[in-house]
Amino acid sequence: MTRDDAFLGGRLLLRQPARGYRAGADAVMLAAACPAQPVQRVLELGCGAGAALFCLGARVPGVALSGLERQEALAELALHNAAATGIAARIVTGDLAAMPAGLRAELFDHVIANPPFFAAGTRAPDDSRAHARHEDTPLEAWIDAGLRRLAPGGRLTLIHRAEALDRILAALSGRAGAAAILPVAPRQGREAGRVIVSACKGARGPLRLLSPFVLHGKPAHERDAEDLTPAAQAVLRHGAAIDIKPS
Repeated sequence: MTRDDAFLGGRLLLRQPARGYRAGADAVMLAAACPAQPVQRVLELGCGAGAALFCLGARVPGVALSGLERQEALAELALHNAAATGIAARIVTGDLAAMPAGLRAELFDHVIANPPFFAAGTRAPDDSRAHARHEDTPLEAWIDAGLRRLAPGGRLTLIHRAEALDRILAALSGRAGAAAILPVAPRQGREAGRVIVSACKGARGPLRLLSPFVLHGKPAHERDAEDLTPAAQAVLRHGAAIDIKPS
């Protein structure tokens, strides 16, 4: 079963599984943090039903989008969403650990990914959700695959749990630099639960730790009502970019 979910304040209606893993705010923020320009080539590893790809395509018309997804059912939903939204995207079914030959022969200006967050623990009973959330393929392999698909000077952008930052930086070391780290905190004064990391292949510029991106404006959840900060509203509801490039 599937259902249609609204993104970007209803600008995008994307079909996703009714049960199991569904993309949400992380995918929208990943798309917002990718500094792609029209005609540049973008590859998403593990694109699912295409939420990040189509949010990026809605913000940057003319960007050339490709997605790699190993679950055939999700890849089919991504193809449906491309047709339904009118945002062109090539969707390839395959595993990043055994990169399909067509993608292996190509280089991209940007690679984006939202790798599975959990390396251990109880797996979700739904296979789709388990594959999306649990680290069957190591995080380091995701980063390696992304860097291999980047042209020199291309940029890799990831969103992940904050506790994985040390692994991300270690995997980038010596291969990509000029990195920017954007902590994503649920509320002001709370620890960041997510980080967005962006790094340039072959660059040697300094690492930058940016001010946190805060999602909610009130100190605590008070009632069943949205309390997004203006910055979060701009990104999640209106499709604004998250600027992580050096000034």
